[in-house]
Amino acid sequence: MVDTRKIFKKMLLCLIGITIILVMVSCNGGSSISSPAGTATTTSTQQNIPVDLPDEVSVIAKVKPSVVAINDQMTTTDFFGRTTTQAAAGSGWIWDPNGLIVTNDHVVSGAQNIVVSLEDGRIFKAVSVTTDPINDLAVIKIDATGLPAVTIGDSSQLQLGMRVIAIGNALGEGIRVTGGLVSNLGTSISISASQTLYNLVETDAAINPGNSGGVLVNIAGEVVGIVNAKVSALGVEGMGYAISTNSALPIIKQLASQGHVVITWIGTVFQTVDPGVAMVYGLSVQEGALIIDVASNSPGSAAGLQAGDVILTIDGKKVVTASQAANVILSSQIGQKLEITYQRNTEKATVSVTTVKNPTP
Repeated sequence: MVDTRKIFKKMLLCLIGITIILVMVSCNGGSSISSPAGTATTTSTQQNIPVDLPDEVSVIAKVKPSVVAINDQMTTTDFFGRTTTQAAAGSGWIWDPNGLIVTNDHVVSGAQNIVVSLEDGRIFKAVSVTTDPINDLAVIKIDATGLPAVTIGDSSQLQLGMRVIAIGNALGEGIRVTGGLVSNLGTSISISASQTLYNLVETDAAINPGNSGGVLVNIAGEVVGIVNAKVSALGVEGMGYAISTNSALPIIKQLASQGHVVITWIGTVFQTVDPGVAMVYGLSVQEGALIIDVASNSPGSAAGLQAGDVILTIDGKKVVTASQAANVILSSQIGQKLEITYQRNTEKATVSVTTVKNPTP
């Protein structure tokens, strides 16, 4: 006959043992029991997880009041000469507390009845607008003071893979927020045959119509770029662009102080040379700024520069990218002579080019 008392006693002892083990694990803060080999399996509570991660919600709360919606009317003429007026929307941001708003030129170019809407619900009509079509920048003046201006960051400190946030009036539906990474730096894109934008920040943050003129901010809540373009070709995803603040600020200051921009010019358009570009064009060098176009009757043309030449140095400064070549020229003075060393086929030469004011209005 089975002794039920002995079986009950054994079961009770087992339960007590299990309870003791569970209590020990709980008291050890979830740490595991050492294996017989003397090694321990570490649980997630023991990993070195950073506790000071940036609070993106706080960053957005800080910047969003400084981003504005811009609404206006655009008049267009069709093939048959008929004119139509359509509503258009874009973005901007408060640069100066006394009513200065920065946006893109293409947001306000040719626009009528420009209206700026703040996050607090106030709406202002534009008092004045100054633009720079070449660099796709504009400054709007509204009759307001004490506005929450943004904090400008140093775009030269950006690195590939850094987190960035795009804030703007996406699709004209009000201020929206998207996030992503810095995908590339110093990028150049051609807007037209005569216009190329240099030193752009590329991001995979979602950029939609209406985001133009809005901000690209780093995780510290500092504006590091002005959203101005995206690649919208079929099958292309996550290729948006912003004008770097370091490139934009000198232009913005000129627009705000004198109402126009004086830009030095030699009449050349550049493309960055890398091994792939060198192979396609059959170049004898692997880096530099390839001249892809030279305007007629320009200083570059007068000095003998030609499409296909690769700029190696300007005034002794080594040139590795198209952005570097453009920035050296833009930072020079009107009438300044620049010593440019270039490679043509297998021959190297140096010419002197005198800068002039960009003739494009």
